[in-house]
Amino acid sequence: MQSLQQKASEWSGVAASDAFAIDETNIFRALGGIQPFIDLSTNFYNRVYDDEEEWFRSIFANSKKEDAIQNQYEFFVQRMGGPDLYSQRKGHPALIGRHAPFPVTHQAAERWLYHMQQALESIPSIDPDSKVKMMNFFRHTAYFLVAGNEMIKQRQAVQRNQATNDHKGHLVSCLPLHPLESKVACAHVRSWTLQR
Repeated sequence: MQSLQQKASEWSGVAASDAFAIDETNIFRALGGIQPFIDLSTNFYNRVYDDEEEWFRSIFANSKKEDAIQNQYEFFVQRMGGPDLYSQRKGHPALIGRHAPFPVTHQAAERWLYHMQQALESIPSIDPDSKVKMMNFFRHTAYFLVAGNEMIKQRQAVQRNQATNDHKGHLVSCLPLHPLESKVACAHVRSWTLQR
């Protein structure tokens, strides 16, 4: 069975070593601080909220653009060597869990990446080497989220099947909601004989 990282590498076409090349240098420091990240996220979300594809815009319909911009640039700053702005305000990033309510599909990942590539290219304060490293990270991470979304759906299907079987007298086990958080959903376990 493939890990989420292996699936992300396969689906994105980006090896994990290339995706995590962002850790080889402090990109936050190399770019001179927070402003390039604010510019990138602002440009990105302006593109997303103006996207011609209604299905894609609808993914973001319940989010305020300003909040989305702040969440993204704070995460990018934190992940690329800057202060822990995101975690201080929102807690652990838990990307899979935070994206679980959204339809994180291959199609959505490609549309997201299209806008991110366009936004990244439009920011002159980000040097070409950093752009390559960042885009590799974004591509790999987008497909990591796709793999995580598929895993959650599979586990939810197992939970539904087990819940259906529970009332028929079968035991229901506990399953983690997703691998990055420790919360566990457990169904009440009753044996068939106790239900009589």
